[in-house]
Amino acid sequence: MFEILTLNKIAKCGLNELDPTKYTITDDATKDADGIILRSFKMHDMELLPSLKGIARAGAGTNNIPIDKCSEKGIVVFNTPGANANAVKELVLLGLFLAARKVTDGISWASTLTGDDVGAQVEKGKSNFAGNEIKGKTLGVIGLGAIGGMVANAAVALGMKVIGYDPYLSINAAWKLDSAVERANSYEEIFENAE
Repeated sequence: MFEILTLNKIAKCGLNELDPTKYTITDDATKDADGIILRSFKMHDMELLPSLKGIARAGAGTNNIPIDKCSEKGIVVFNTPGANANAVKELVLLGLFLAARKVTDGISWASTLTGDDVGAQVEKGKSNFAGNEIKGKTLGVIGLGAIGGMVANAAVALGMKVIGYDPYLSINAAWKLDSAVERANSYEEIFENAE
């Protein structure tokens, strides 16, 4: 039986993939774990136990894991790039809508309304929070990997013009991009043209 330590809250649907006849899941850092699953927990100051065989990052990147120390001790480190790409894409789009449509300003204002004439107050003040439609606007996307590519494609589907810059774009990522995504040649080109 292998002991797996979780250093962050990990989704049950992911942990359920581990065969319970082979793995025990714990969040007790005092146990001698064989493996660690984490998201954003910073391990750089953490003592690596002799029992540790592998570290899995639920997400892209490994900057929160002491790769050099793990290599010296023969601890395998891996990540799951793209695993949370859709969730991040949705949050990016949410931020885009919140900013463009002044949603948070409108919520704050609406929470101050009182009295018997709230409906009339809404009619009088709602135009202050109309914001702008994103359709037809130009979105600049820097990095067109798993997340950036999904954001770019979603923005195209929403009627936006999209320009993207990624000097390390892989062929596989390029194949996944909507053909309407225009290629920028520099960060400066993004900054000059995106709204």
